[in-house]
Amino acid sequence: MDNTKFLEQLECTGIVPVIKLENTDDAVNLAKALYDGGIHCAEVTFRAEGADKVISQMVKAYPDMLVGAGTVLTTEQCDRAIEAGAKFCVAPGLNPKVVQHCLDKGVPFAPGVANGSQIEQAMELGLDFVKFFPAEQAGGLPYIKAVSAPYSSMKFMPTGGVNENNLNTYLAFKKIVCCGGSWIVPDKLVKAGKWEEITALCRSAVNKMLGFELAHIGINCDSESEALDVTSKFDKLFGWEQKNGNSSVFAGGAVECMKAPFKGAKGHIAVRTNSVRRAVYQLAHQGIEADMSTAKYDADGRMTVVYLKEDFGGFAVHLVEKK
Repeated sequence: MDNTKFLEQLECTGIVPVIKLENTDDAVNLAKALYDGGIHCAEVTFRAEGADKVISQMVKAYPDMLVGAGTVLTTEQCDRAIEAGAKFCVAPGLNPKVVQHCLDKGVPFAPGVANGSQIEQAMELGLDFVKFFPAEQAGGLPYIKAVSAPYSSMKFMPTGGVNENNLNTYLAFKKIVCCGGSWIVPDKLVKAGKWEEITALCRSAVNKMLGFELAHIGINCDSESEALDVTSKFDKLFGWEQKNGNSSVFAGGAVECMKAPFKGAKGHIAVRTNSVRRAVYQLAHQGIEADMSTAKYDADGRMTVVYLKEDFGGFAVHLVEKK
């Protein structure tokens, strides 16, 4: 798989569940549980027998799912993983021989690192993406920020101690592509075959990651005078200060009155999110497409605003990145 495309899909997914599956017959059920919950990626660890069989079944059932192999410690495991259809390999440490073997076969490899010397070894192998492990035990985000400072091109996947409560803290750092963890696939739920509960955990994690919240409501007015009149009422009644801009007038931060009809028959609804890019990816999997012609980007090329193609009750909807 092309490394750029690989990193893009990892970044859009945001969460990489680390899976240790004892019963290979559960592979498709688990893949479906993850996929339905918005997690379109999985790291199947070779700590359990039959990991290659699990990978093979997942890949066949969900060809667009980014299924990789974890705890790949030998070239033999690497070959088994690739033959099964693994789209990437991961290890807790950095073994140059295994990494190079995998790269020679055209499959991305993310070795585990925990210090600058190991990062430099990874760079020597031509890598620009590594697993930071064990993340929390090795110093967490403050340590990642400190150790990564001299290595501007290196990106990270923290794994180990990452959970729903600290996920967004990690993902907010621009050098972190995604986070790995097993909290959304607890062994007890897997062994009990409680797939719907796993789907619910996945959906909860995705929602927490995206952090959707109402930003403001836009009202289409026919003129500047009407926009000023409407916002002045909000100011008078609720104390929402009137702020006159180029194309609209705001009443506080909650209501925007357009000076001329804009998108949506009635107006628009702005929804804040932690990541517009990840939100676009997740919504697309639910059949809601973004109108990329409306996308806006910051100086780093990060998408910060985009409208959805579909209106809701006569209102256009646009996503805006939280600052």
